[in-house]
Order: sequence, then structure tokens, then C-alpha cells
Amino acid sequence: MSTPTAQAAPDTAVAGDGLRGVLATGSRPPAPGAVTNSLTYGWRALLRIKHVPEQLIDVTLFPIMFTLMFTFLFGGALAGSPSEYVQFLLPGILVQTTVFITMYTGLNMATDIDKGMFDRFRSLPIWQPAPVVGAMLGDLARFATACAMVIVLGLILGFRPVGGPTGVLLAIALVLVFCWAVSWIWILVGLYVRSPNSVMGISMMILFPLTFASNIFVDPATMPGWLQTVVEYNPISYLVTAVRDLMAGQLPGSDLTVVLVVAAAIVASFGPLSMHRYRTR
Repeated sequence: MSTPTAQAAPDTAVAGDGLRGVLATGSRPPAPGAVTNSLTYGWRALLRIKHVPEQLIDVTLFPIMFTLMFTFLFGGALAGSPSEYVQFLLPGILVQTTVFITMYTGLNMATDIDKGMFDRFRSLPIWQPAPVVGAMLGDLARFATACAMVIVLGLILGFRPVGGPTGVLLAIALVLVFCWAVSWIWILVGLYVRSPNSVMGISMMILFPLTFASNIFVDPATMPGWLQTVVEYNPISYLVTAVRDLMAGQLPGSDLTVVLVVAAAIVASFGPLSMHRYRTR
């Protein structure tokens, strides 16, 4: 019969001294605020592009493909030559390209939810809207990249903005404001649907008629009467007209007001709905 061996009691005093030695003795740093949290998640959105550069296809190849295709396929028939048509088309293709890219905001949101990332984010001691706001800050960089691609390609094809660099920058700023507002719609869609593919399907179903039934490609005067009415009240038409005016060195007038009012209405409507859905999902 064996006798149980008594184990030596741990030296708690020595263990406590060792633990205190590795702990910080200074004051605890303050918790990051809303701005810091949002910028951190915005940087995360940019890092996703760095590690998955294929995501840049939508902001690089997509604008190039659309601009070249419409300029050389329809330029001769619609304006006599591609060089003449690009003067009319480029402001519109700038709007169309960037508006289409907004759907990726909801797509990325649905992907994060599908992978369980947002459940993890909501468990962290952070400003809770930061993951949503940060993702949209990262998307602004994507929108700006797409705008730069379209402008550079247009200059190569012969587009010459009368408004100069100032008019072009103001036009890009207006497009970014409008597209940032539209992104809130896809954020809400991404929070409701069950898969990223659903976001893609819903956004395509809305964006295709919204952009093609506008004044992006041709003068609405050549359209049937009922379609002219649709185009006239389409907010994309107001945005395209305002961008054309800015690039031509003219003040947009009422078109600019309508664009800003529509953008503000979208944010005021879909922003609170998106955040409520994010908190209660």
C-alpha cells in the first residue's frame, strides 16, 4: 500500500511579486472616442483592400470598361464621333460608375454579418456605430478612386473640362456626397437580407433602371414623352446635370439644391433605421 505524497503549497508571496512585476504601474490610458473608433474601422476597410486587392476590380476595371464601351460603341452613332460624345458622356459615366459601387457597402456589411464579425464587434467596449461609420469612411476612399480612374481615362480619350481642376474637384465632391448618402440604403439592406448575394440582386434590380432611365447616355429630348417624365424626376438626372454644369464652369443652380436635399433626406431616413436595425439585430 502506497502512501500519498504531500504536495508543497505554492509560494503565493513569490507569485504575487512576479505578477506585479509584469503589470503596468502607470495610469490607465483613456478609452478611445467615437472618432478614433470610426477611423480604426475605416482603416480596417482599407486593409481589407490591401490584403484582398481583387476588391479593386470594381473601382478600376469596371469604370474603364464602361467608359471605353459606351464611348466607342455609341459615340459615333449618338454624337458623330467618340471624341465629341466623351464630352457629354464622361460626367454621366462618372456618376453611374460611382453610384453602382455603392452597393458594395451593403455587400461587405452582409459578408461581415454572415461571418459573425459584427457579433464580435457588438461585444467590444467601443462606440457601437463605429463599425458601420468606419466601413462607410473606407468606402469613400473606394468612391474617390473610381472617380479618379474615370477622370484620368476621360482626359486620355480627349475629355476637356471647361471648369478646370476646380470644377472637376467640385463635381467629384458632389458625387461623393450623394453616393455616401445612397450607401445608407444598402447598409440597411445588408442588415436585413440573409446573404451577400441577396444584396447584389436587390441593388442591381434598383440601380440598373435608376441609372439607365436618366440623362447619362443621351439627351432626354429623344425619348418618348412618358419616359421623359421619368427621366425628369429621376434624382440621378439632377446629379448628372449638376456635375456637367460644374465641369463646364457653370453654377448648377436648382439641380444642386435638389441633389443635396435628396442626399439629406436619404441620410435622415435610412441612417436612423440602419442604426436601429444594427443595435437590435
